[in-house]
Amino acid sequence: MKLYNSYTQKIEPLKPIEEGKVSMYVCGPTVYNYPHIGNVRPIIVFDTLKKALEAQGLDVTYVSNYTDVDDKIIHTAIEQNTTEKEITTKFIAAYDQTRADLNADMPNVAPKVTETMDEIIAFIKELIEAGAAYEIDGDVYYRVGSNPKYGELSHQKIEDLMVGARIDENEKKENPLDFTLWKKTDTGIQWDSPWSKGRPGWHTECVVMINDVFHKDLIDIHGGGLDLKFPHHENEIAQNESLHHTHLANMWVYNGMINIDGIKMSKSLGNVWWAKDLISQYGGNVIRWVMISAQYRAPLNLNEQAFESAKKELQKITNAYKQAEVLLQISHADEPKEKDQFTWDAFIAAMNDDLNTPNAITAVLDCVKKINQVQRRRPLDLKEVQKYVTTLEAMMHVLGIRLDPIRMSEEDKEMYHAWKAAAKEKNFELADQYRARLIEKGIL
Repeated sequence: MKLYNSYTQKIEPLKPIEEGKVSMYVCGPTVYNYPHIGNVRPIIVFDTLKKALEAQGLDVTYVSNYTDVDDKIIHTAIEQNTTEKEITTKFIAAYDQTRADLNADMPNVAPKVTETMDEIIAFIKELIEAGAAYEIDGDVYYRVGSNPKYGELSHQKIEDLMVGARIDENEKKENPLDFTLWKKTDTGIQWDSPWSKGRPGWHTECVVMINDVFHKDLIDIHGGGLDLKFPHHENEIAQNESLHHTHLANMWVYNGMINIDGIKMSKSLGNVWWAKDLISQYGGNVIRWVMISAQYRAPLNLNEQAFESAKKELQKITNAYKQAEVLLQISHADEPKEKDQFTWDAFIAAMNDDLNTPNAITAVLDCVKKINQVQRRRPLDLKEVQKYVTTLEAMMHVLGIRLDPIRMSEEDKEMYHAWKAAAKEKNFELADQYRARLIEKGIL
């Protein structure tokens, strides 16, 4: 597997720290609202990456957090006259449902900020003791000037960042680039700390969770949307460098952003598409197919035409799969489930080429073409039919597309033969009756 590493700005082979195992952390959502289509892309991208690695025998530990402490959550709770806990519980459940609807696996671990508070406070305390952070009036800030490597992920220099930095009128920080680790507050949910009653800054949470869940200072892959690269991930690296003298992850992997009809999605523009609405309209398979139709790093432009096109393409794949499955079952075939190695190798080669899902889809469509061809050949080679069906199933699993299996009972098989016999005898009325019942049962 080769991936584009934003840290080195190169496509590099993934070399797991521990042979045969991959540690991957993806920044999760702040849970104050339902997931929108922009939140969906990292869910699909990193689930696909996980499945591609697992298909090649790697043991992947996939961790993605829920930020359940944030000003937006607090404001939403105040507006709705409820508690932060009720808000976050509701929307964590919504995210979990969205994952399931998109055929995405749940992370192996999904830590929450509220459940990691002791570790966060201890981490901030260590940063202060190391001289990398300081406290003023109950607030704690990271001292950017203490880390000469700051800017190594986004490839920016501190002096260049200083030029564009805004200094607020009542600024207490030593440096305008310094960022908040602990915020003193009397609004919303709070915790006691050595500095004040308050809550943590956003940039500290993931570093602590990575250290806490993986029990190490360096993991294989850290991922998320491109908007997290700076300042969020830059600030994560800085803190980890200050305490553990390493950049937190060997590979930094980002998915591109989403536009709606060529325009950046924005609440102010009123063009936010909610995941639950799109899933209700098109289904998880279609949403996922649209997402993987573009390479993960590229910007993705969404419109109604893209979803309709994906729907038609998936229908062709599903039709070929169902026809082959029915053929195998009515023939009472019991062929070994072996893959077509040529097709599978082409698919895996595409996935290993920086997760090139468009080329992987080409391998899928080629497999579908072969499924249709082998069914028309005489004499019929059921072993070959089964080989391509097995390959298609394996590829679609990696891409996260659910193929509903056909399970024909003996009664179904008899009905199928009766339909074919009626059609051969040109008893079209009876044939149509059988066909309608087979369609109703999802067999045709």
